[in-house]
Amino acid sequence: MRARTATLIPVRAVAARDLAYDAGPDNGLPNPANPQLPSGLDLIEALPLPLIALDDLDCIGMVNGAAEQFLGASAAHLRGRALAEILVGDSPLLTLIHQVRQDGVALSEEACVVESPRFGRREAAVDLAPLANRPGWIAVVLRERLIARGLDRQAQQQGAVRSLNAMAALLAHEIKNPLSGIRGAAQLIEPDLPPGRQMLASLIREEADRIRGLVDRMEMFAQAAPAAFSALNIHEVLDHVRRLGEAGVAAERSIVADYDPSLPSLNGHRDLLVQLFLNLVKNAAEATQPKTGRIRLITRYRQGAKLTRPGGGAAPHLPLAVSIEDNGAGVPEAMQARLFDPFVTSKPTGKGLGLALAAKIVADHGGAIEFESVPGRTVFTVLLPAAPES
Repeated sequence: MRARTATLIPVRAVAARDLAYDAGPDNGLPNPANPQLPSGLDLIEALPLPLIALDDLDCIGMVNGAAEQFLGASAAHLRGRALAEILVGDSPLLTLIHQVRQDGVALSEEACVVESPRFGRREAAVDLAPLANRPGWIAVVLRERLIARGLDRQAQQQGAVRSLNAMAALLAHEIKNPLSGIRGAAQLIEPDLPPGRQMLASLIREEADRIRGLVDRMEMFAQAAPAAFSALNIHEVLDHVRRLGEAGVAAERSIVADYDPSLPSLNGHRDLLVQLFLNLVKNAAEATQPKTGRIRLITRYRQGAKLTRPGGGAAPHLPLAVSIEDNGAGVPEAMQARLFDPFVTSKPTGKGLGLALAAKIVADHGGAIEFESVPGRTVFTVLLPAAPES
């Protein structure tokens, strides 16, 4: 299962033809060949993929709205700046641009690390092509692989959750009822036992309670998506999570909010979203050290993210991106491929159900969850649809 993406060829044709005549400050000029058609830059602006046009000095001549979001700066700020000033000095993207200039032909790279002090480290598929009608200019199209990997992995997460649903229903029926009888019997016989044996009955009750608690947690997976969805402001949810974290699970860590104020509302279940993001904040806190631990709650509007459904059908737009970032040691590489599977944990006392439950909550909201992790920086990103009225 792959996310739907645009190819380079039509992008290059539009940009090459229309940038040649639409070079003035008025980017709304009609197409002179056919005034009824929209201008080339109108079409480029509508693209959900980041597109950057570089001049013969590798300075940014034009960006569309998606590229502004990707680079974290406005077109006015980016225009005229050398791309090398924005990216790290040894960026593979700069090497690819040099190769296109040298060979004079289009080039595609499926996995390219794009890194900058402004927006951090991202992995993207890159398409580059020279603009035929503008000698020395190059068009660069980026397709962030964070989204693609998240959408591809979503089916695996949902499959694991479905398996756990069946297991939870079985446990609820086959274990909880006899467990109640065992606990009740232990409670009844405890007063009649010698003092030295009463602790054994107490141990039976405690273990019965512990097992029941585990079954209760698993039973959450068997519950259908709640019907009580309503329009929510995600920032109000995150502010509540931040207060809970500062008072409890993330005490002695710095929690910073970095919100996009233009984010539309989403259609969701407030309590489940609080549970989802509080669990991610708790994980971030446990991965960091007191006093030096830093957690960032980040929201962004992300164009072009869609979730492809198994079996086809409409691919819902997932423009709301909520990220929980920490400066901890990172997720062990050996665990990353199975991180959302039930019972996978690196914590000595962990149950391995937190992220599996997070994946279920996200799936119930029609979204996707992904992560990237290196030592010193781990980011979990939840992609969610906007409310219909938005």
